[in-house]
Amino acid sequence: MTKNVDSLLKQLTTKEYKKYRVKEREEPILYPVDFFGFHMGSNRPCGKLCGNVTPNYKRVMTMGFEALCQELRDHIAATTDEAKKAYGMAMLEKLQECMDVCDAYREAVKAQGNTRLYQALLTVPRKPATTFYEACVFLKLCIYFLRVSHIDHVGLGRFDQYMYSFYENDKASGVTDEEIFETIEAFFISLNFDTDLYSGVQQGDNGQSLVLGGFDKEGKSMYNTLSAMCMDASLELNLIDPKINLRVGKNTPEEIFVKATYLTKRGLGFPQYCNDDIVVPGLVGLGYEPDDAINYVVAACWEYIIPGCGADIPNIRTMNFPLIVSHVVEDKLRDCNHFEELMNYVEQAIKKECDYFVETCKGVTVTTPLLSVFTDHCTRNLTDMWHGGAKYINFGCHGAGIANATDALCAIKTCVFEEKSINPGRLLDALDRNFAGCEEIRNLLRACPKMGNNDDKADGIACKIMACFSRNLNNRPNGIGGVWRAGTGSAMEYILSAVNCPATADGRKASEPYSSSFSPSLDVKTNGLLSIIQSFTKYDMTKIINGGPLTLEIHDSVFRNDIGITKIALLVKAFISLGGHQLQLNSINREVLLDAQKHPEKYPNLIVRVWGWSGYFNELDLTYQNHIIRRCEYGT
Repeated sequence: MTKNVDSLLKQLTTKEYKKYRVKEREEPILYPVDFFGFHMGSNRPCGKLCGNVTPNYKRVMTMGFEALCQELRDHIAATTDEAKKAYGMAMLEKLQECMDVCDAYREAVKAQGNTRLYQALLTVPRKPATTFYEACVFLKLCIYFLRVSHIDHVGLGRFDQYMYSFYENDKASGVTDEEIFETIEAFFISLNFDTDLYSGVQQGDNGQSLVLGGFDKEGKSMYNTLSAMCMDASLELNLIDPKINLRVGKNTPEEIFVKATYLTKRGLGFPQYCNDDIVVPGLVGLGYEPDDAINYVVAACWEYIIPGCGADIPNIRTMNFPLIVSHVVEDKLRDCNHFEELMNYVEQAIKKECDYFVETCKGVTVTTPLLSVFTDHCTRNLTDMWHGGAKYINFGCHGAGIANATDALCAIKTCVFEEKSINPGRLLDALDRNFAGCEEIRNLLRACPKMGNNDDKADGIACKIMACFSRNLNNRPNGIGGVWRAGTGSAMEYILSAVNCPATADGRKASEPYSSSFSPSLDVKTNGLLSIIQSFTKYDMTKIINGGPLTLEIHDSVFRNDIGITKIALLVKAFISLGGHQLQLNSINREVLLDAQKHPEKYPNLIVRVWGWSGYFNELDLTYQNHIIRRCEYGT
């Protein structure tokens, strides 16, 4: 590691810096200038407008702010629409403010003696970036200005694609790979400062997701030298940002899976895998043009979005499956003579909830002039991205607790309707009492088939739930020119939505958490990793493509030799081959996590995957820490 990068990394991991990441701090810290010089701090009020989008960085960086301003002036002069003129002026004003700040900042950098950064700021952001370093500086400036404009969870998109031309230019002018690699590492480190510039649920939940690899329309791999450099930089730095997402498919070489598994071994909780073979046709099925679908990225966590031309809101609602099943069981179980009747009531309830979402969620009230500058056609049309400027403005709905809902229904099918070991009245009474004094009933329920064991009885119910959800939500108009999309994610709702859910027939007690996103219920005994993958790939995942990964915790001992690394890499490849859409792996050790709770000072840099993001274990609320500890830990 070079002296420059090593110095930055030491800054980031000092005890003094640790206190800057404390969520309760009201006023942000004014950070010292580093290699990139972007620890500028912020005095913005807390609050969030919109996010989960990925701007068109390439267009902005290759034009420069001055050219964008001129484009705006030309279109303002050409239109007679006063509303468009006013909005164009708002975009122009925001760009001018950004340039004014950069001008002042450039002089401060000069005074501090940072010659390289000063030289870069003589060009960017006013003029186009011409070198890889200038492009990184420009990119960091864009991220900073968007965040201080209340735009949270701004993704980094396909970094290895839009930065590749700058890489080629540098190589042609004699810059070495080692120098470019150092710039990448310094840029990655810079993303881990200024963590007060977002309002996530937990520290680390900041949306700085970076996408690598993928395939083009002809099936050619887009994984390139920059892709590998980014993986290596993340492996060496061992930081929570940026969160790496790796686009793969059935034709991805095994060595890429092996390389990615070494990154998982570090305990970072990424890369998260996205299967092009499933995601691209799934997006096309939702109305995305093939050329746009092939260019997909992930939003803050896992939701699939289109960079540059998309203003989708992919987490606008959450379907609370265990709560729906709970209400149906309470209201209808006594009236059902067959399980199919109960299942029919569940499907009716899911449809009703979909109808409710569609009828009650029909608009976006915010306007974002600066972010609209980064969205295709908005500067030309002088229109806000969320008000007709963007090409896509679809709504996404998470699907929380699919495994819990499945397990509850399978237990009822087994115990009430098939074995008749529990009559409806006794079950309802046990649920009402939160299983107090009903341990025998609870044990019977918990012993029933569960999703994650490659059991068609349970998995078939899960497929029916997902099919009903997809059928009744996908492609329905959202009232503002877009459509709805169903998904398997849960975000923080595996905690928050579960709080209001009573005891359920899978043996879960009232208010206990659900499984995170698309994964087996907590404390469920499974037959191993392969059986889980087989269970969670039985449904046609192109039909439920809003995003939401299968999440698996693997004991860190599995990664301790090359044989273990190869086994996990082949497991990931099997998941892709079986039609899985998204996968994230967490290398953990329960004993280490328990010790970290007792002695946090011993583990200042312990990183874990929380839901769609990674964070420092010691900075998580106890509820999230305990959930991670309870997740099943798979060994060899």
